[in-house]
Amino acid sequence: MAEASRWHRGGTPKHNLHYSKEVEIRTTLQELALYFIFLINLCILTFGMVNPHMYYLNKVMSSLFLDTSVPGDERTNFKSIRSITDFWKFMEGPLLEGLYWDEWYTNKTLYDLKNTSRIYYENILLGVPRVRQLKVRNNTCKVYSSLQSLMNECYDRYTSKNEDLADFGLKVETEWKYATPDSTSPWHWGFVGVYRNGGFIFTLSKSKSETKNKFINLQLNSWITRGTRVIFIDFSLYNANVNLFCIIRLVAEFPATGGIITSWQFYSVKLLRYVSYYDYIIASCEITFCIFLIVFTTQEAQKVREFKSAYFKSVWNWLELLLLVVNLLKNTEKYSDFYFLAYWHTYYNNIIAVTIFFAWIKIFKFISFNKTMSQLSSTLSCCIKDIVGFAIMFFIIFFAYAQLGFLVFGSQVDDFSTFQNAIFTQFRIVLGDFNFAGIQQANRILGPIYFITFIFFVFFVLLNMFLAIINDTYSEVKADYSIGRRPDFELGKMIKKSYNNALEKLRLKKPEEGEDEKSAKSGDLVERARREGFDENEIQSAKQMKKWKERLEKKYYSAEIQDDYQPVTQQEFRELFLYAVELEKELHYVSLKLNRVMRKISTLQP
Repeated sequence: MAEASRWHRGGTPKHNLHYSKEVEIRTTLQELALYFIFLINLCILTFGMVNPHMYYLNKVMSSLFLDTSVPGDERTNFKSIRSITDFWKFMEGPLLEGLYWDEWYTNKTLYDLKNTSRIYYENILLGVPRVRQLKVRNNTCKVYSSLQSLMNECYDRYTSKNEDLADFGLKVETEWKYATPDSTSPWHWGFVGVYRNGGFIFTLSKSKSETKNKFINLQLNSWITRGTRVIFIDFSLYNANVNLFCIIRLVAEFPATGGIITSWQFYSVKLLRYVSYYDYIIASCEITFCIFLIVFTTQEAQKVREFKSAYFKSVWNWLELLLLVVNLLKNTEKYSDFYFLAYWHTYYNNIIAVTIFFAWIKIFKFISFNKTMSQLSSTLSCCIKDIVGFAIMFFIIFFAYAQLGFLVFGSQVDDFSTFQNAIFTQFRIVLGDFNFAGIQQANRILGPIYFITFIFFVFFVLLNMFLAIINDTYSEVKADYSIGRRPDFELGKMIKKSYNNALEKLRLKKPEEGEDEKSAKSGDLVERARREGFDENEIQSAKQMKKWKERLEKKYYSAEIQDDYQPVTQQEFRELFLYAVELEKELHYVSLKLNRVMRKISTLQP
C-alpha cells in the first residue's frame, strides 16, 4: 500500500511526471526563444521592405496629376472631371505639363531631352505613357418599344461579353484598332465595372508638341464615343535618389448613366532590391526566413503524422498552418509595363503584412503561463458558444437594418448606394460616425425611425448583451481561479527560478538555506527549548509534529504537481487520520496549559 502512494493516477510515478513536466517546460522555453528569433528576423525583413519615402513620392505625384487645375479654370482638375470636354482639357493641360519638364526654372537645359524625360527633375519617366480605352457595342441592351422612336441606340454597361472588338474611326493607327488582351495581366476593379486588359491603345511621344498634336487629332476625330466605358492612363517613374519606382494609373470611367467617374492608383515599390549594404542585411534575413520556413514546415508535418486528426483540434495548430500557407503563397520609345510587377509586389506586401500579424498573435500560445493571459484565453473559450448564439441574433437584426437602409436611402445617400456600403455604414454608425442629415433628407419619416431604432436595438441592447456575456464569463473564470482551479503556471515559476539562480551565481542575491543549515537551526531551537524548561517528551512530540507537517505539506501543497483532482490511497488516508489525531492531542494539551495559566492568574489576584 505504501508503494501505491508513490503513484499518480493513471499509473505514472510522481517523480517521472515531474521530470516529464520539466522536460516539457524546457522544450517550451526553447521553442519560445527560437520563435522570438524568428519573429525578430521577420520584423527586420518586413520593415526593411518599407521605405518612408514611398508615402512622400506618392503624395508628390498625386498632387501633381490630381490636384493641378486646368489653365483658365481653377475648379477643374482630374478629380473633378465630369464631362468629355473636361477630360480633353485635362489631357492637354495638367497631364501634358506634368509629364514634360523641358527646362530648369532658370530656362537652362539640364539633360538630353531626346533620351529621357524627367518629372520634378528627379524622377525618370520610364519609356512613354500609354492611353487605353475599352468600349461596348451598340444594341447590347434593349430599348422599350414605345420609346424606340426617340432613341434607337443602346449601350449597356461594360462586360467582357458586351465589349466592342471591331476597329473604328480612321482605322489606320493602333488607337483605332483593337488590341487583344494579355491573359497574364490582372483585371482592373473599378467603381462601376471590372475591366480586362487590351482595347484601343496608343502611346505618347517623347516630344511635348507631338503629344499635344496627337491629343488634338484624337479629339477632332471623336476617339471617345458613346460606347466608351473606361480610359486608362498608365506610366512609370524611377527615382534613383531613393531607389523607388512609382507606377501610376489614372482611370476615367464612363458609366451607362452618363458623366465620368475618376479614380487613381499610385504604387511606390522597391523593385531593385539589393543596392546598399542594408539591402544585403535584408537578403540575409530572407535566407534565414526560408530556413525557418523549412524547419517549421517539417515540425508541423511531424506533428500531423504523430497526432493525426487530434492535431486539428488545437487553434494554435490551425494558426501555424495558416502562417505556412500564407508564406508559400529595353526600348525607351515603347511603353514599359511595370503595372504587372507593381500589382504582384503589392500583393506580396499584403501577404507579408498578414503573416507578421498572425506571427504576433501566435505569441499568446507561449505566454499562456501568465495568469492574466490564461484568464483571457479561458474566458474566450468558455463563452464561445454564447458568443456564436449572440452573433446569429446580432447579424439577423443587423442585415435586416442594412437591407432597410439600402432600399429606402440607396438612391439618395452615397453611404447606402449599395448593400455592401450599407453594411459598412452601419458599422460606422455603431462607432459614432454617421450622416443623420443625409438620411433625414432622403426620407423625413423613415429616416429618423430607422436611425433611432437602430441605435436603440444594436447599440444599447445588443452590444450591452455582448459585454454582459464577456463580463459574466470572466467573473466565473476569475472565481474558479480564486478557489484553485487554474492551469499550471510552472513555466513562469521555471523562469523565476532560473532568474533567481542567475542572481545567486552573480552574487546579487543570497542563496537559499540548505538542508544542513536547516538542521543546525533546528538543533538550536531544541537546545533553547531545553533551557526554557520544556521536558523531553514535549520536545520529542513537537519534533514529530513538525516532521509530519513538512511531509504532508510537501505531498499535498507542493508546486511540483498541481492537478484539479488527485486520488487518495488508504495509506495516505491513514497518515492524514493520524496527523489529525495528533493535532487533536496537541490542541487538548494547549487547552490544559491555558487553563493552568488562567488558574494561576486567578490565584494571584487579590
